[in-house]
Amino acid sequence: MHEMGPFSGDGERSSLARALGMAFAVALVGGSLVSVTAVLLEPRQEANRLAERRAVIDAIVSQLPGVERLLDPESGDRIETRLVDLATGRYVSDATDPAAYDALEAAQDSESRVEIPPALDVARIGARAPFATVHLVRRGRSVELVILPVFGSGYVSTLRGFLALEGDMNTITALAFYAHGETPGLGARLQDPAWLAKWRGKRLRDEEGRYRLAVTRGAADAAAAHAVDGISGATRTSQGVSRLLEYWLGDHGFGPFLQRLREERGR
Repeated sequence: MHEMGPFSGDGERSSLARALGMAFAVALVGGSLVSVTAVLLEPRQEANRLAERRAVIDAIVSQLPGVERLLDPESGDRIETRLVDLATGRYVSDATDPAAYDALEAAQDSESRVEIPPALDVARIGARAPFATVHLVRRGRSVELVILPVFGSGYVSTLRGFLALEGDMNTITALAFYAHGETPGLGARLQDPAWLAKWRGKRLRDEEGRYRLAVTRGAADAAAAHAVDGISGATRTSQGVSRLLEYWLGDHGFGPFLQRLREERGR
Protein backbone atom coordinates (compact mmCIF):
# COMPACT_ATOMS: atom_id res chain seq x y z
CA MET A 1 0.00 0.00 0.00
CA HIS A 2 1.36 3.33 -0.96
CA GLU A 3 2.05 6.02 1.68
CA MET A 4 -0.47 8.86 1.38
CA GLY A 5 0.77 12.42 0.98
CA PRO A 6 -0.16 15.20 3.41
CA PHE A 7 -3.20 16.31 1.34
CA SER A 8 -4.21 13.09 -0.39
CA GLY A 9 -7.02 11.83 1.88
CA ASP A 10 -10.60 12.98 2.11
CA GLY A 11 -10.13 13.97 5.76
CA GLU A 12 -7.07 15.97 5.01
CA ARG A 13 -8.79 17.68 2.06
CA SER A 14 -11.75 18.51 4.31
CA SER A 15 -9.45 19.95 6.97
CA LEU A 16 -7.66 22.02 4.36
CA ALA A 17 -10.95 23.30 2.98
CA ARG A 18 -12.08 24.28 6.48
CA ALA A 19 -8.77 26.01 7.16
CA LEU A 20 -8.94 27.94 3.90
CA GLY A 21 -12.56 28.82 4.52
CA MET A 22 -11.73 30.07 8.01
CA ALA A 23 -8.81 32.13 6.70
CA PHE A 24 -11.02 33.62 4.00
CA ALA A 25 -13.75 34.43 6.53
CA VAL A 26 -11.27 36.10 8.87
CA ALA A 27 -9.83 38.12 5.98
CA LEU A 28 -13.32 39.07 4.81
CA VAL A 29 -14.44 40.16 8.28
CA GLY A 30 -11.19 42.00 8.87
CA GLY A 31 -11.43 43.75 5.53
CA SER A 32 -15.03 44.65 6.19
CA LEU A 33 -14.15 46.11 9.58
CA VAL A 34 -11.38 48.20 8.02
CA SER A 35 -13.74 49.39 5.28
CA VAL A 36 -16.50 50.23 7.76
CA THR A 37 -14.05 52.03 10.01
CA ALA A 38 -12.74 54.04 7.06
CA VAL A 39 -16.27 54.97 6.00
CA LEU A 40 -17.19 56.00 9.55
CA LEU A 41 -14.03 58.05 9.98
CA GLU A 42 -14.15 59.71 6.56
CA PRO A 43 -16.69 62.43 7.50
CA ARG A 44 -14.67 63.29 10.60
CA GLN A 45 -11.43 63.41 8.61
CA GLU A 46 -13.03 65.62 5.99
CA ALA A 47 -14.42 67.87 8.73
CA ASN A 48 -10.93 68.17 10.17
CA ARG A 49 -9.51 69.10 6.78
CA LEU A 50 -12.20 71.73 6.27
CA ALA A 51 -11.54 73.09 9.77
CA GLU A 52 -7.82 73.37 9.01
CA ARG A 53 -8.49 75.24 5.79
CA ARG A 54 -10.97 77.53 7.53
CA ALA A 55 -8.42 78.25 10.28
CA VAL A 56 -5.80 79.27 7.71
CA ILE A 57 -8.27 81.56 5.95
CA ASP A 58 -9.24 83.15 9.28
CA ALA A 59 -5.55 83.63 10.14
CA ILE A 60 -4.92 85.38 6.81
CA VAL A 61 -7.94 87.65 7.15
CA SER A 62 -6.92 88.52 10.74
CA GLN A 63 -3.70 90.08 9.41
CA LEU A 64 -5.60 92.77 7.54
CA PRO A 65 -5.69 96.31 8.90
CA GLY A 66 -9.13 97.15 10.20
CA VAL A 67 -10.15 93.52 10.40
CA GLU A 68 -12.77 94.42 12.98
CA ARG A 69 -14.66 96.21 10.19
CA LEU A 70 -14.61 93.06 8.07
CA LEU A 71 -16.36 91.18 10.84
CA ASP A 72 -18.86 93.95 11.53
CA PRO A 73 -22.22 93.00 10.00
CA GLU A 74 -23.08 96.72 9.74
CA SER A 75 -19.97 97.39 7.65
CA GLY A 76 -20.14 97.66 3.88
CA ASP A 77 -17.40 95.01 3.66
CA ARG A 78 -18.24 91.36 3.21
CA ILE A 79 -16.50 88.04 2.62
CA GLU A 80 -17.88 85.88 -0.14
CA THR A 81 -16.98 82.45 -1.49
CA ARG A 82 -17.18 81.80 -5.22
CA LEU A 83 -16.39 78.98 -7.62
CA VAL A 84 -14.13 79.97 -10.52
CA ASP A 85 -13.69 78.31 -13.91
CA LEU A 86 -9.90 78.39 -14.20
CA ALA A 87 -9.93 78.20 -18.01
CA THR A 88 -11.99 81.38 -18.43
CA GLY A 89 -11.44 83.16 -15.13
CA ARG A 90 -15.19 83.56 -14.72
CA TYR A 91 -17.44 82.52 -11.90
CA VAL A 92 -19.35 79.24 -12.24
CA SER A 93 -23.02 80.13 -12.34
CA ASP A 94 -24.62 76.70 -11.90
CA ALA A 95 -25.99 75.31 -8.64
CA THR A 96 -22.64 73.94 -7.42
CA ASP A 97 -21.99 74.98 -3.82
CA PRO A 98 -18.53 76.64 -3.79
CA ALA A 99 -17.88 75.64 -0.18
CA ALA A 100 -18.71 72.00 -0.91
CA TYR A 101 -16.73 71.69 -4.14
CA ASP A 102 -13.89 69.19 -3.70
CA ALA A 103 -11.07 70.26 -6.03
CA LEU A 104 -8.85 67.39 -4.86
CA GLU A 105 -11.47 64.81 -5.79
CA ALA A 106 -12.17 66.52 -9.12
CA ALA A 107 -8.44 66.50 -9.94
CA GLN A 108 -8.40 62.72 -9.46
CA ASP A 109 -11.55 62.07 -11.50
CA SER A 110 -10.62 60.95 -15.02
CA GLU A 111 -13.75 62.60 -16.43
CA SER A 112 -13.31 66.02 -14.84
CA ARG A 113 -9.57 66.46 -14.32
CA VAL A 114 -7.58 68.85 -16.48
CA GLU A 115 -4.22 67.47 -17.55
CA ILE A 116 -1.41 70.01 -17.24
CA PRO A 117 0.98 70.17 -20.22
CA PRO A 118 4.46 69.08 -19.04
CA ALA A 119 5.98 72.39 -20.13
CA LEU A 120 3.58 74.24 -17.81
CA ASP A 121 3.63 71.80 -14.90
CA VAL A 122 6.31 73.58 -12.88
CA ALA A 123 4.42 72.67 -9.68
CA ARG A 124 4.67 68.96 -10.62
CA ILE A 125 1.04 68.12 -9.91
CA GLY A 126 0.12 66.46 -13.21
CA ALA A 127 -3.50 67.56 -13.26
CA ARG A 128 -5.87 69.98 -11.59
CA ALA A 129 -9.60 70.41 -11.14
CA PRO A 130 -11.45 72.52 -13.72
CA PHE A 131 -12.78 74.82 -10.99
CA ALA A 132 -11.40 76.36 -7.80
CA THR A 133 -13.03 77.84 -4.71
CA VAL A 134 -11.88 81.38 -3.94
CA HIS A 135 -12.67 83.79 -1.11
CA LEU A 136 -13.06 87.51 -1.66
CA VAL A 137 -13.32 90.48 0.68
CA ARG A 138 -15.36 93.26 -0.89
CA ARG A 139 -15.77 96.88 0.08
CA GLY A 140 -18.92 97.87 -1.67
CA ARG A 141 -18.45 96.46 -5.18
CA SER A 142 -14.65 96.62 -5.07
CA VAL A 143 -12.58 93.52 -4.27
CA GLU A 144 -10.05 94.49 -1.58
CA LEU A 145 -8.61 91.00 -0.99
CA VAL A 146 -8.73 87.64 -2.72
CA ILE A 147 -7.69 84.35 -1.09
CA LEU A 148 -6.58 81.60 -3.47
CA PRO A 149 -5.98 77.89 -2.73
CA VAL A 150 -2.55 76.73 -3.95
CA PHE A 151 -0.70 73.43 -3.92
CA GLY A 152 2.29 71.71 -5.46
CA SER A 153 5.16 69.31 -4.85
CA GLY A 154 7.73 70.11 -2.20
CA TYR A 155 10.74 67.97 -1.37
CA VAL A 156 8.95 64.84 -0.08
CA SER A 157 5.28 65.83 -0.03
CA THR A 158 2.50 67.91 -1.49
CA LEU A 159 2.32 71.42 -0.05
CA ARG A 160 -1.19 72.85 0.40
CA GLY A 161 -1.98 76.38 1.42
CA PHE A 162 -3.56 79.73 0.64
CA LEU A 163 -2.26 82.92 -0.93
CA ALA A 164 -3.92 86.26 -0.20
CA LEU A 165 -3.53 89.17 -2.63
CA GLU A 166 -4.46 92.81 -2.22
CA GLY A 167 -7.03 94.46 -4.46
CA ASP A 168 -4.42 95.31 -7.09
CA MET A 169 -4.02 91.52 -7.62
CA ASN A 170 -0.28 92.05 -7.60
CA THR A 171 0.71 92.55 -3.95
CA ILE A 172 0.87 89.68 -1.45
CA THR A 173 -0.97 90.15 1.82
CA ALA A 174 -0.16 86.72 3.24
CA LEU A 175 0.92 83.18 2.41
CA ALA A 176 0.14 80.22 4.67
CA PHE A 177 0.29 76.42 4.46
CA TYR A 178 -2.11 74.08 6.26
CA ALA A 179 -0.85 70.66 5.08
CA HIS A 180 2.50 69.13 4.11
CA GLY A 181 4.81 66.23 4.98
CA GLU A 182 8.17 67.96 4.72
CA THR A 183 11.19 67.10 6.90
CA PRO A 184 10.72 68.21 10.53
CA GLY A 185 13.07 71.01 11.46
CA LEU A 186 13.95 71.77 7.83
CA GLY A 187 11.29 71.86 5.14
CA ALA A 188 8.60 71.94 7.83
CA ARG A 189 9.74 75.48 8.56
CA LEU A 190 7.60 76.61 5.65
CA GLN A 191 4.98 77.12 8.39
CA ASP A 192 7.35 79.30 10.45
CA PRO A 193 5.56 82.65 10.99
CA ALA A 194 8.88 84.51 10.64
CA TRP A 195 9.46 83.08 7.15
CA LEU A 196 5.86 83.54 6.05
CA ALA A 197 5.99 87.18 7.21
CA LYS A 198 8.66 87.84 4.55
CA TRP A 199 6.06 87.36 1.83
CA ARG A 200 3.89 90.27 2.92
CA GLY A 201 4.16 93.19 0.51
CA LYS A 202 6.03 91.26 -2.19
CA ARG A 203 4.86 91.88 -5.72
CA LEU A 204 4.12 89.29 -8.38
CA ARG A 205 4.98 91.32 -11.47
CA ASP A 206 7.23 94.19 -12.40
CA GLU A 207 6.12 97.45 -14.02
CA GLU A 208 6.20 95.83 -17.47
CA GLY A 209 3.82 93.09 -16.29
CA ARG A 210 6.42 90.31 -16.26
CA TYR A 211 6.09 87.68 -13.53
CA ARG A 212 9.11 88.07 -11.23
CA LEU A 213 8.19 86.52 -7.85
CA ALA A 214 10.71 83.90 -6.70
CA VAL A 215 12.40 82.34 -3.70
CA THR A 216 16.13 83.04 -3.83
CA ARG A 217 18.87 80.56 -2.94
CA GLY A 218 20.96 83.21 -1.19
CA ALA A 219 20.00 86.03 1.12
CA ALA A 220 17.50 88.27 -0.63
CA ASP A 221 17.68 92.02 -0.32
CA ALA A 222 14.95 92.88 2.17
CA ALA A 223 13.93 95.73 -0.12
CA ALA A 224 13.66 93.52 -3.20
CA ALA A 225 10.10 93.78 -4.43
CA HIS A 226 9.91 90.28 -5.89
CA ALA A 227 12.39 88.13 -3.90
CA VAL A 228 12.03 86.11 -0.69
CA ASP A 229 14.85 84.37 1.19
CA GLY A 230 14.73 80.59 0.90
CA ILE A 231 14.36 78.40 3.98
CA SER A 232 17.85 77.69 5.32
CA GLY A 233 18.73 74.02 4.82
CA ALA A 234 15.56 73.33 2.83
CA THR A 235 16.39 74.37 -0.71
CA ARG A 236 14.03 71.90 -2.40
CA THR A 237 11.08 72.83 -0.22
CA SER A 238 11.76 76.50 -0.93
CA GLN A 239 11.91 75.77 -4.65
CA GLY A 240 8.63 73.87 -4.36
CA VAL A 241 6.94 76.95 -2.87
CA SER A 242 8.37 79.13 -5.64
CA ARG A 243 7.23 76.71 -8.36
CA LEU A 244 3.70 76.20 -7.06
CA LEU A 245 3.15 79.95 -6.91
CA GLU A 246 4.51 80.33 -10.43
CA TYR A 247 2.03 77.77 -11.71
CA TRP A 248 -1.07 78.96 -9.86
CA LEU A 249 -0.42 82.62 -10.70
CA GLY A 250 0.17 81.77 -14.36
CA ASP A 251 -2.14 81.47 -17.33
CA HIS A 252 -2.99 77.82 -16.62
CA GLY A 253 -3.88 78.61 -13.00
CA PHE A 254 -5.53 81.75 -11.61
CA GLY A 255 -4.01 84.06 -14.25
CA PRO A 256 -7.25 84.59 -16.25
CA PHE A 257 -9.25 85.17 -13.05
CA LEU A 258 -6.76 87.70 -11.64
CA GLN A 259 -6.62 89.52 -14.97
CA ARG A 260 -10.40 89.84 -14.99
CA LEU A 261 -10.37 91.29 -11.46
CA ARG A 262 -7.68 93.79 -12.48
CA GLU A 263 -9.78 94.88 -15.43
CA GLU A 264 -12.87 95.28 -13.24
CA ARG A 265 -10.89 97.39 -10.78
CA GLY A 266 -9.62 99.64 -13.57
CA ARG A 267 -13.09 100.49 -14.84
